[in-house]
Amino acid sequence: MVSETFTQTGQLSLPIISIAPYLSQPSPEVETRRASVSAAIHSACRDFGFFYLDISTISDPREPEELTELARKFFHSPQEEKDKLALSNQDHARGYARLKENVTNGKADNHEGIDFYCPVDNIDKTKPLWGENQWPIVPQFKEKYEAWVGKMKMLGLIVMEAMAYGLGMTADEWKELRGSVDDSFWVMRAIGYPPLPNDHDGFSCGAHKDYGCLTFLYADPTLGALQVFLRRSSASPDLSGLPAEQGDEEGIWITADPISGCVVCNIGESDALHFMGNYIPLGEIWSNGLYKSTLHRVIHKGSNYRIPFFFEPNFDALVTPLDAALRIQEKEKTTLLNEGKVEKVKEYKPIVYGKFLMGKVGNNFADGKGKYDDN
Repeated sequence: MVSETFTQTGQLSLPIISIAPYLSQPSPEVETRRASVSAAIHSACRDFGFFYLDISTISDPREPEELTELARKFFHSPQEEKDKLALSNQDHARGYARLKENVTNGKADNHEGIDFYCPVDNIDKTKPLWGENQWPIVPQFKEKYEAWVGKMKMLGLIVMEAMAYGLGMTADEWKELRGSVDDSFWVMRAIGYPPLPNDHDGFSCGAHKDYGCLTFLYADPTLGALQVFLRRSSASPDLSGLPAEQGDEEGIWITADPISGCVVCNIGESDALHFMGNYIPLGEIWSNGLYKSTLHRVIHKGSNYRIPFFFEPNFDALVTPLDAALRIQEKEKTTLLNEGKVEKVKEYKPIVYGKFLMGKVGNNFADGKGKYDDN
């Protein structure tokens, strides 16, 4: 269920994994195929932090193309019409952000976007996150995007289940974990990218790691736009004259070009986020660091639109290291000790997802930072 990680031309590429077995009726053969999917996702999360998911069994490729066409209509509206949906109208989280309004690594991002969050009860737009989604008046926009939300929530549960069994969780352990993600406090964006000007002091979206649980990205047709940083690779990089943003880490940037019928999936980040004195690595906390989040950036030379969906834990979920992950690490630590090697395992502290998110979004666009800024 996983492709090779090199293309026919020898270019390093991300794995491609099909979720089809998790949509088939249970049988001994299907269980074997599901185990293969789980193993592939487990390996991809450990080695890459990024991979392609073939979702052609739940979505016609034309469906996300319709979403991008609806986004095109909205972003091509007069500026005054778009500004009617400004973030400030609601809770500073739900709504429209102008071109270069978001900031990453201290520099303005050359994109505009509109954000939607899981609906809440007892609406109070004076509180972070507790407003209402602002939907464009473009015909069918709301209906089509809400249908996509339903499919991405289903996909999130499938991937979480596959990851659970990839970690070696028991059925009871998965049932308990499922209770933390079965009412996902999801986030979805539609992003518009004009061509990146040659003299722009920044990127379409600067290097960052996503702060939540899982990201499912429908990438537009523009080639070379999404770039993923892979650590410690011997392959030859193609940096296209762009500056490195990975600090002291050794590795290369590769492109994650769109593949028909697939979304790009990546897991939430680690210690780039800091909240109330504790690091907040939601995707990594559950795996206690076994699964590594990965830097990525966008250098968009075209004029297209993409739809990222962030599958998050339930608002009140306590995110804490899973026993299954700790068992793997203990086994690997024992092996290293027997080989005379020392391996120190980082300790991840639990966090209540909603508490973290309220703090994160409550600081939107403050002190020169954007809502998706990592620093």
